[in-house]
Amino acid sequence: MDEGAFGGAEGWLALEFLQHTGSFKARGAFNFISGHVEAGTVPDAGVVIASGGNAGLACAWAAARHSVTATVFVPETAPAVKVGRLRALGADVRQAGREYAEALDASRAYAAESGALESHAYDHPLIAAGAGTVMEEMLRCRPDLDTVVVSVGGGGLFTGVAAYALEHGVRVVAVEPRGSRALNAALEAGEVVDVPVDSVAADSLGARRAAPVALEWAREDGVRSVLVSDQAIVSARQALWDDRRIAVEHAAATALAAVRSGRTRLGRARRWRCCCAGPTPIRGTWRAGSREESDPPLSRMRKGAGAAGGPATPPRTPSAVPRCRT
Repeated sequence: MDEGAFGGAEGWLALEFLQHTGSFKARGAFNFISGHVEAGTVPDAGVVIASGGNAGLACAWAAARHSVTATVFVPETAPAVKVGRLRALGADVRQAGREYAEALDASRAYAAESGALESHAYDHPLIAAGAGTVMEEMLRCRPDLDTVVVSVGGGGLFTGVAAYALEHGVRVVAVEPRGSRALNAALEAGEVVDVPVDSVAADSLGARRAAPVALEWAREDGVRSVLVSDQAIVSARQALWDDRRIAVEHAAATALAAVRSGRTRLGRARRWRCCCAGPTPIRGTWRAGSREESDPPLSRMRKGAGAAGGPATPPRTPSAVPRCRT
């Protein structure tokens, strides 16, 4: 970010919208699919997932890379461009309900009927661990990083990022829209609860319920939960375009909205990084080439049990998991 834009703190954007299929979701999907392929636990019916769009795109892409059949359930409100892209990737797309939770129920019924391997948009240790590789790369690029700001929907990206960040002494700010606050509400209630969803960023951050493991990490010292208004999100998204010609969806601008509105309280921060995680739904795709790198585990990923007969957890990070561009 521009020098002096946020007081004495220096800031950078992690441009995850340049990932394969346009979001960080490719990381977790590749980790999940490759783990089950290596373990020999992918059934003939392939894999099924419910997604508002980005997780489904990532699952379809990763499945195609491994010659696995993918069935993706999306809400009827999913952007048409994402549905079209899913079909272009070879996925069997099925629309059900108005919200993610309804698509999830339909996907579970399909898995029970067909025997397909059930993936998840965020609530699985392999998904979270794959997403968390972005934090490993941030620290490789900026070893002096002290704060990371991340948008939260169901908590998969947050869980993976927090696991790696807190292990290395990096503070985490978890940002949600006021109208879609599953993690923040869980912290208030002391347990995972269902929340109403009504936000401009709901197509990607519209989880009705946070992952239980995300709540556990949110309770850790060094984590702060903040909420931002839809107005702040729209303003941050517009600023990314006006100032940098970066076009992202509202979910990807949510973390930056917290920084711009002062909600993150960066007074103690010296060097922070903000994840811009998804593309705006226009025609086109963004890809970043993968690099051959080592496979460090996320050493504090815990409380996760793999699917029955599935690959072992703790999670691993295959060298082929796509990497971020900085």
